[in-house]
Amino acid sequence: MPKYIIEREIPNAGDLTAQDLQGISQKSCSILKNMGPQIQWVESFVTQDKVYCTYIAPNEEEIRKHADEGGFPANSIAEIKSVIDPTTSE
Repeated sequence: MPKYIIEREIPNAGDLTAQDLQGISQKSCSILKNMGPQIQWVESFVTQDKVYCTYIAPNEEEIRKHADEGGFPANSIAEIKSVIDPTTSE
Protein backbone atom coordinates (compact mmCIF):
# COMPACT_ATOMS: atom_id res chain seq x y z
CA MET A 1 0.00 0.00 0.00
CA PRO A 2 1.34 3.48 -0.81
CA LYS A 3 2.84 5.71 1.86
CA TYR A 4 2.33 9.48 1.78
CA ILE A 5 3.78 12.56 3.40
CA ILE A 6 1.36 15.38 4.18
CA GLU A 7 2.39 18.96 4.84
CA ARG A 8 -0.04 20.82 7.08
CA GLU A 9 0.43 24.56 7.48
CA ILE A 10 -0.55 25.32 11.07
CA PRO A 11 0.75 28.69 12.32
CA ASN A 12 2.43 28.37 15.73
CA ALA A 13 2.12 24.57 15.74
CA GLY A 14 5.37 24.46 17.67
CA ASP A 15 3.69 26.32 20.52
CA LEU A 16 0.90 23.75 20.95
CA THR A 17 0.89 22.17 24.40
CA ALA A 18 1.11 18.44 25.04
CA GLN A 19 -2.59 18.61 25.91
CA ASP A 20 -3.38 20.35 22.58
CA LEU A 21 -1.43 17.71 20.66
CA GLN A 22 -3.17 14.93 22.55
CA GLY A 23 -6.58 16.35 21.64
CA ILE A 24 -5.64 16.68 17.98
CA SER A 25 -4.27 13.13 17.99
CA GLN A 26 -7.41 11.75 19.62
CA LYS A 27 -9.61 13.46 17.03
CA SER A 28 -7.48 12.11 14.19
CA CYS A 29 -7.52 8.56 15.58
CA SER A 30 -11.28 8.66 16.07
CA ILE A 31 -11.83 9.63 12.43
CA LEU A 32 -9.36 7.00 11.23
CA LYS A 33 -11.14 4.31 13.27
CA ASN A 34 -14.41 5.18 11.54
CA MET A 35 -12.74 5.15 8.12
CA GLY A 36 -11.48 1.59 8.57
CA PRO A 37 -8.08 -0.11 8.38
CA GLN A 38 -7.25 0.95 4.83
CA ILE A 39 -5.78 4.25 6.09
CA GLN A 40 -3.20 4.43 8.87
CA TRP A 41 -1.39 7.30 10.53
CA VAL A 42 2.30 6.40 10.98
CA GLU A 43 3.82 9.47 12.66
CA SER A 44 4.00 13.26 12.56
CA PHE A 45 6.73 15.86 13.01
CA VAL A 46 5.79 19.24 14.47
CA THR A 47 7.81 22.31 13.48
CA GLN A 48 7.06 25.90 14.39
CA ASP A 49 4.49 26.54 11.65
CA LYS A 50 3.91 23.16 10.02
CA VAL A 51 3.17 19.55 10.80
CA TYR A 52 4.50 16.82 8.52
CA CYS A 53 2.60 13.53 8.73
CA THR A 54 3.21 10.13 7.21
CA TYR A 55 0.25 7.95 6.34
CA ILE A 56 -0.33 4.62 4.66
CA ALA A 57 -3.40 4.82 2.44
CA PRO A 58 -4.75 3.35 -0.79
CA ASN A 59 -4.85 6.78 -2.43
CA GLU A 60 -4.64 10.53 -1.90
CA GLU A 61 -8.43 10.86 -1.81
CA GLU A 62 -8.60 8.92 1.48
CA ILE A 63 -6.09 11.30 3.03
CA ARG A 64 -8.08 14.31 1.85
CA LYS A 65 -11.28 12.75 3.24
CA HIS A 66 -9.60 12.33 6.64
CA ALA A 67 -8.37 15.94 6.55
CA ASP A 68 -11.80 17.27 5.57
CA GLU A 69 -13.61 15.30 8.28
CA GLY A 70 -11.12 16.42 10.94
CA GLY A 71 -10.83 20.01 9.81
CA PHE A 72 -7.08 19.48 9.38
CA PRO A 73 -5.26 21.29 6.57
CA ALA A 74 -3.60 19.12 3.94
CA ASN A 75 -1.68 21.75 1.99
CA SER A 76 0.48 19.23 0.19
CA ILE A 77 0.22 15.45 -0.22
CA ALA A 78 2.99 13.49 -1.93
CA GLU A 79 3.42 9.76 -2.39
CA ILE A 80 6.70 8.52 -0.93
CA LYS A 81 8.58 6.60 -3.62
CA SER A 82 11.70 5.62 -1.64
CA VAL A 83 13.16 6.02 1.82
CA ILE A 84 16.87 6.55 2.35
CA ASP A 85 19.03 7.00 5.41
CA PRO A 86 22.75 6.83 6.24
CA THR A 87 22.78 3.04 5.75
CA THR A 88 21.82 3.60 2.09
CA SER A 89 25.42 4.72 1.51
CA GLU A 90 26.84 1.38 2.59
